[in-house]
Amino acid sequence: MFVEMLITSPSKKRVQALPRFGWMSKCAIICYLIFNATSMLQAQSIAARRYEIDAKRVGIAFNSKDALPRGREFKRLDSTYYVGWMLEGAYKYNHAADYLGYQYAATQLEKALQLMQHDFSKELNTHTSDIITYLNIVPYHRDWDFTAFALMQCYSNLDQPAAVWQLLRRCQKMDMQDEMYMDTYNYLAWTLHRNRFYTNRKYRFLKNSIDENESYANTLLDSATKKIARDAIRNQSFYGPAYAEDRLAGVWHYKSILATYQLNITEGNKVYEKLRKTRFFPLNNYATFCAIQAKFAEAHQYYESALSQESGDKRLNESYYYLSILNTYSGKNKESIEFLKNLIKANGSTPGYGWYNLALSRALLYDGEIQLASRYAERAAQFKEIHIGTTLGQSHYDFTLSLLRLQIISRKIQDIKFRHSNWWYTPSDIQAIASLVIEKYGIQFLLINQFATNPERDRVIYKLFSTESTVSVDEVSQLIEELSSTFFIRRLQTEWKQEKREKVKPYYCYILARLEIKQKNYRKALAWLQQIPELENGEAFIDRLLQGRILQTKIQCRQALNAADDCTQEVEQLYRVYPQLIPSTGIRIPMHLHADPRTAKEKEVISSLKQSNIRWTNATSAGVDVYLQFTQKGRLPIIRFSTSLHGTTVVPPTEIAYDANHYSVEDLLPALFFVGNDDKAMLMQVSKSIHP
Repeated sequence: MFVEMLITSPSKKRVQALPRFGWMSKCAIICYLIFNATSMLQAQSIAARRYEIDAKRVGIAFNSKDALPRGREFKRLDSTYYVGWMLEGAYKYNHAADYLGYQYAATQLEKALQLMQHDFSKELNTHTSDIITYLNIVPYHRDWDFTAFALMQCYSNLDQPAAVWQLLRRCQKMDMQDEMYMDTYNYLAWTLHRNRFYTNRKYRFLKNSIDENESYANTLLDSATKKIARDAIRNQSFYGPAYAEDRLAGVWHYKSILATYQLNITEGNKVYEKLRKTRFFPLNNYATFCAIQAKFAEAHQYYESALSQESGDKRLNESYYYLSILNTYSGKNKESIEFLKNLIKANGSTPGYGWYNLALSRALLYDGEIQLASRYAERAAQFKEIHIGTTLGQSHYDFTLSLLRLQIISRKIQDIKFRHSNWWYTPSDIQAIASLVIEKYGIQFLLINQFATNPERDRVIYKLFSTESTVSVDEVSQLIEELSSTFFIRRLQTEWKQEKREKVKPYYCYILARLEIKQKNYRKALAWLQQIPELENGEAFIDRLLQGRILQTKIQCRQALNAADDCTQEVEQLYRVYPQLIPSTGIRIPMHLHADPRTAKEKEVISSLKQSNIRWTNATSAGVDVYLQFTQKGRLPIIRFSTSLHGTTVVPPTEIAYDANHYSVEDLLPALFFVGNDDKAMLMQVSKSIHP
């Protein structure tokens, strides 16, 4: 009707003007007017739908269980409005636990950011100290802040650092005055640190060396401090005078990570003291800071405290992993085995599953359970680990797995030699050892390549107790012994002289002693061991693994120097400190067997024990006594056994069934060295161990 009035208006101007146009022009005018009217109606309809979406959205948090259904509903109402994409993406991000999950979340979040920046660019780029203006723009700031943060985490978990960097640069250009989730400069620094061992050839945002990348990261953290000071001028009236101090805690957090990585203990202490006065003290990171100084008691305390700090998503909890290494040092592998198995069962195949299996494999290996250790190492090998919220990446994972495999194969070879002292003229044993040696060479070749191509080897291998090391010092020692001893003697002597962490220096002395043994310089090896101060048993944390390895090295040196008679005390002490080590060392420990076999089967058990590399003696003066009693439970033959050292129980009274259909007597021999046989139902500990 409105269009008709315009055309038929009696106005002279209108009547005179219309004849100038042909009928096609009149149609174009009509279409234009109709289009404008339609657009106005559509705009009103879109505004109404968005108003409805905003109203329904009230009370729905980003981590709400209603985020997914509401997000999909909002997309049906208006797919051009960012809210539906944002809520669905947020839900998928919060519930993602694998590669596809984060990929699906990223698709939704990318669309949300695109629509948000298209429709609300002015609001997002507004900076103000006016409360009325701020109240109008803050909802968009919060939505962008969280959406960008979630998308960044998805890219990071998908191992797409270039996409992370590009997104952070977008946020940096926007320079939002009130970031709560994003912390753009901090995450720029974190992205650099996480990829520090690459160069500009791989990712254009990187420099060309680790030192340059770390320096650049530190510069970005300084920029974060400046941004906080600049933003505080606008935001103090909204958030109070503590705004800057609360934000600075985030900068100090990342400063502490850089200082720990660089082994800058002085700077690290300063930053952690600042963090201790805030509510953001990072227990796990501080535990690692203590661990790299070999302050194991403090590290153990803070790792255990950190277990209560949930990350909020499915990811590797580093505290569990590194606690298992500390338990290996202290000889508490059985505790590690128990809590790691429960952890794996509770978490299932989520990020961290591979790392926990590696930790469990190590605990089983140092507890003497070689076959079980191999099983869990292979589980880790078959799992595709996603490295979330950690600087530990795939290269660390692969190196740890390869080194564990090398250890397992070496132990298997030693196990054959331990069980059969006459292995060298037994064809089946020779064949088994030959096969394992070939496999060992293959893993050594792989490790050498990983080692040679690792740009961090100066910081992670040569420098003991590095923050990025995912293996124990004992494993590093085993690796170095397999490589060039001449090179490492020179290199580690230099590191030992330059080392400022007093509690770390003994570990260099021990490894240097092992390298001297490899070159048959036994007196030099003993000289290095003499520089290690006595470990006080009264300390809160005793590194029993180091104690055991020092005793092992002393024994091997003295035996090589024909002073074996002087080793009895050290051998007995090794059995007390870390008995699980003995089967893999080649050391023959004297034992006195107390048994009364009567049947042929019982005598066969005793005969199999005496074929081992144990020095059985009838002398009553032997320090280690082994007590075996043959009995039955119903029709099932049982061996009840225990061991003691000068009257002190080492292996508590334990029962083992040796019927061929239930349990192999082969497991009796390692059990005499406090090996657990964790998965065997017929091995029953009838009283708690008093083994320290």
